Amino acid sequence: MQSRMKKRIAVLGSTGSIGTQTLEVIKKHSDQFELELITAQNNSKLLIKQAIEHRPNVVVISNELLYEEVKEALEKYEIKVYAGEKALAQVVEMETIDQVIMALVGYAGLKPTINAIKAGKNIGLANKETLVVGGELIQELLKKYKSRIIPIDSEHSAIFQCLVGEFDNPIEKIYLTASGGPFRGWNLEALKNVSKAQALKHPNWEMGCKITIDSASMMNKGLEVIEAKWLFDLDVNQIDVVVHPQSIVHSMVQFVDGSIKAQMGLPDMKLPIQYALTYPERIQSDFPRFNFINHPELTFEAPDLKNFRNLALAFEAIKLGGNIPCVLNAANEVLVSSFLKDRIGFLKMPEIIEKCMNKIAFVKHPSYENLVDTDKESRKLALELIK
Repeated sequence: MQSRMKKRIAVLGSTGSIGTQTLEVIKKHSDQFELELITAQNNSKLLIKQAIEHRPNVVVISNELLYEEVKEALEKYEIKVYAGEKALAQVVEMETIDQVIMALVGYAGLKPTINAIKAGKNIGLANKETLVVGGELIQELLKKYKSRIIPIDSEHSAIFQCLVGEFDNPIEKIYLTASGGPFRGWNLEALKNVSKAQALKHPNWEMGCKITIDSASMMNKGLEVIEAKWLFDLDVNQIDVVVHPQSIVHSMVQFVDGSIKAQMGLPDMKLPIQYALTYPERIQSDFPRFNFINHPELTFEAPDLKNFRNLALAFEAIKLGGNIPCVLNAANEVLVSSFLKDRIGFLKMPEIIEKCMNKIAFVKHPSYENLVDTDKESRKLALELIK
């Protein structure tokens, strides 16, 4: 394949867990992909290291205080360096980008995703919060600008893969699988004393701090429920969650004839990343292969909505609709950050999220400006309720 035919990739959030693994996949298949753009929020040291190794044309550091450090380090490599949230949102519109991998964490992914869609880019989406916060708005924009989202979250990638060749066949239900996290089976009394160190020890996946805490609290699965509603145009009653501790079955689709398709494999995010980069093709990989003989038991159980209230709150948020999922997400981001700083206990998170959902004014069909206001108000309220 000639260099001019390589797919040119932008990786937003290149220093995070998904971002670093995306760069590994791109490097492994350098005959098919080239890196056009990488970005980071604060991790300037790793961003500089990545830029020197992979030589993208453009680098963005969101924290403007770190601009000079990055610029000076990359000057001799003739790599363009920009800084700030505005630059981050604008660079995705570059004509030299064929596909955007959205690996930013949290609400920060919303504006760049909107701009990438308006620029007609296809997006590999690992930032579930974008659809949680602005699902209705994003779907309208996708239809208008003829862009496509290919999910990277393992569960949504699994659903997407199960639907290839089935897009015209009605879905009866989807099953999102959850490992149950490190506290599966724990009661409220035990959860009261959960430490940050315990919560950061996920049994199956290696992820960033924020998503790892979300997985421990089951909020991650709640956000995935909301994301799935928008990705696959489903009613909330068509989405179910099952706890599957082995994390081998990544998710399932049940069709109207009763048939169920499942996507399976070892827990490895590089596979859905590569699939998003190469879709609709599959290319050779050296990822570890699953062996049924080594996994004689695959078990499933119902989620514990009583002791893990975040999942129940997410279902409630999507049923209410409007800007309430935005409230849920904003409050959760504040509370996870506070938990990681040892400012609140584990069970305080669902308690405060519920209060925010009840207090923030409801907007049925929020505009982008409504979502920005809701996010700000929810964060402010969550911080006040922590004190």
